Amino acid sequence: MSLPVCAPLRGTMFSNEISGSPMNEVSLMLRRSTKVFVLRRPIPDCSDGARGLVLRVAILIALFLGIPAFVLAQSEETTNPQSQAGQAEQPEQTSPGSVPMPLKRPITTPQITNVTPAQDAKEQGKGLQKKPPQTEPALQPEQDLEFQQFVEDSLGIKLPVFGQNLFENVPSTFAPLDRVQVPADYIIGPDDELLIRAWGQVDVNWRAVVDRTGAVYIPQIGTFNVAGVKYQDLHDYLRAQIGRIFKNFQLSVSLGRLRSMQVFVVGQVKRPGSYTISSLSSLVDALFASGGPSNRGSMRRIELKRDGKTVTTFDLYDLMTKGDKSKDAKLEAGDVIYVPPVGSLVALAGSVNTPAIYELSDKSTLGEVVAYAGGLTNTARGGHAVVERIENHQIRQTDEFPLDPEGLARQLHDGDVVRFLPISSKFENTVTLRGNVAVPGHYPWREGMRVRDLIPERDFLVTDEHWRRQNQLAVTAQTPESHIGQAELKNDVKRVAADINWQYAVIQRLNPQDLTSQLLPFNLGQAIEGDPEQNLVLQQGDVITIFSQADIQVPVGQQTKFVRVEGEVRQAGVFQVQRGETLRHLVVRIGGLTPMAYVYGAEFTRESTRVDQQQRLDEYVNDLDRSVQRTTAAAAYIGDTSDAAATKAEADTQQNLVERMRGLRATGRIILEIKPTSTGVDALPELVLEDGDHLLVPFRPATVGVIGSVYNSGAFVYRTGKTVADYLRLAGGARKDGDKGREFVIRADGSTVSRQQHHGSISHSFDNLRLMPGDSIVVPQKISHGAATRAAIRDWATILGQLGLAAGGISTIFR
Repeated sequence: MSLPVCAPLRGTMFSNEISGSPMNEVSLMLRRSTKVFVLRRPIPDCSDGARGLVLRVAILIALFLGIPAFVLAQSEETTNPQSQAGQAEQPEQTSPGSVPMPLKRPITTPQITNVTPAQDAKEQGKGLQKKPPQTEPALQPEQDLEFQQFVEDSLGIKLPVFGQNLFENVPSTFAPLDRVQVPADYIIGPDDELLIRAWGQVDVNWRAVVDRTGAVYIPQIGTFNVAGVKYQDLHDYLRAQIGRIFKNFQLSVSLGRLRSMQVFVVGQVKRPGSYTISSLSSLVDALFASGGPSNRGSMRRIELKRDGKTVTTFDLYDLMTKGDKSKDAKLEAGDVIYVPPVGSLVALAGSVNTPAIYELSDKSTLGEVVAYAGGLTNTARGGHAVVERIENHQIRQTDEFPLDPEGLARQLHDGDVVRFLPISSKFENTVTLRGNVAVPGHYPWREGMRVRDLIPERDFLVTDEHWRRQNQLAVTAQTPESHIGQAELKNDVKRVAADINWQYAVIQRLNPQDLTSQLLPFNLGQAIEGDPEQNLVLQQGDVITIFSQADIQVPVGQQTKFVRVEGEVRQAGVFQVQRGETLRHLVVRIGGLTPMAYVYGAEFTRESTRVDQQQRLDEYVNDLDRSVQRTTAAAAYIGDTSDAAATKAEADTQQNLVERMRGLRATGRIILEIKPTSTGVDALPELVLEDGDHLLVPFRPATVGVIGSVYNSGAFVYRTGKTVADYLRLAGGARKDGDKGREFVIRADGSTVSRQQHHGSISHSFDNLRLMPGDSIVVPQKISHGAATRAAIRDWATILGQLGLAAGGISTIFR
């Protein structure tokens, strides 16, 4: 490759595309191994003569020798904004001492490789595009201070170093301040870019960079020294300079890209080193760029040094606790920020707003450090603080500082651990009311106060639960979209909430002498009525507990009970049971039975029995389910294919039975053991009633039911003297899949009679069993998958009958 000696090589970059380049702007790129060498410098033209040729040859030799990052001083080319916008280009102007040159075409951003950070910063200041910032690795967690571990061993909790959280989320790289407003007192210096526009007698649209001498060149006007001029004075200064040459013009001056500068952050910081930052940056900006002081660095004595002298000493506590940044200072090139080792440390723990480890300044007092912590909490005991102190690096002792002006003025020492105690939870002149009351809580106590003074009237004992339940019922009655239907709501006549136990309440009292608890029971009803023996005198600190009948079960005779009576009775409804009242006595009290009453078929259910039955039913179903799971698991280990299939089929049948039984619900029915021929109220037993009991006396039915695996299941007219065999013949008898050996009868009174109970007896007694109105015969489906399943059905049929399930519910299992 040869280059013409007289070619004015003013190109911006060397490229490998030489053949297509104009002769006056040649670009070259030389690549050697994996390194790319970039030359960015106006090549001397033919006016330089032999000197220019020698320089060009020297450059090429240096590139071929592989000198890394071979970059000569960069071209001071600038972009003419009007040229970029497509407007007429400014004529090329030169002036002694000025470097900036206008571009004759839009700049093409070059790709610069193998360039050092210092060179990159230099190019940034010269107007070149800055490389994307390199992402620095995240800060590694620092080791805790030895004093932190010391405090943790002493208090049992780990305290943070105050102010370290300020630097937890700082950016990993320094963000240049190129999008902020330039302050009025900003001083112009080398490498700052000025955007100058003038129109009128002179037409200028120019980007000028201040050179190292502090001067700028403006085409058609000349060179002016602007270094040291404040930004607020720059417009007037340039107008005065240009006004010496031109009149009748308008001027606009602003700052473009600002100069960058290098400062050093050293000492106990998280990322010490040199930083290239904006000329607008201050000490605090650079401190954040470095990650802030480390755990072992001082936050209170950060020094800014310039030319060997300390310009300012910054205390981060002023910034964090008072928002005071007055001692922050603007940085200049070459400044050093020094973070010395941390000073004396103390720990504040307990009832302060910001428990932490704090660094002391000279002669810091307790009051000053408490102010750093945001003061005491509102639950702090205001009497004194406990101070654990290290004396002469040898012994530890405990002192007490009163929290009065004198105590707050006492000086803290290095290593002090200060604990602020919380206020006691004890209430003075107070009694506590709790339990089944409307408003439990603390109430003021006075001398001579009694129970009746605390509970002046009975309404004071009606709980919010009572009113919420009552309001819910009222709102539900008015809301058509309720989950509870109107029919259910009308039948929901029961106690809204548990009744109060008027017979027993108790006072719990702490004996101040030996700190033992004493219980003083009393009759609540009599106390409210003013009985002096029950209306006990209260003492401060007493705890009065009121119980409901659900909290402590009272005797049956004292319980409030509601019972529902329906069917063939003289007066159906919901009735409150009198003390010790029985089923027979209640029916007599409400007028007895009607002539159509079928006493033998009376259905009596009880809520407590239903809960017990359902629990036993769930246990039975769970036992059967576990048995089925074992059968299923065993089938997997059977080698014979046919046997395995049979076992699997039996397990599937049993699982189907389990799923059906899970849907059953116990009724809570109690078999009253009334003789089939009995009539009248005297047939009812003397059964003591409970809250929620339900008696349904049906009219005498006229049918007998036959359900299950028969040809014609349904209801058949009852005929006196007809037997099981008679009704089975009316139903067509058992089908082929009906299991005749497992038939059973559900009596109208809820009891069950099965064929197994009559097995081995003479004359086929089960077939000859005479039925009563309302009885039902159940013929289960035959299951031929194994003796285990058949035995399970037999056992479960007996169990279900004992649990008082209705015939319809049982029939769903054996279909």
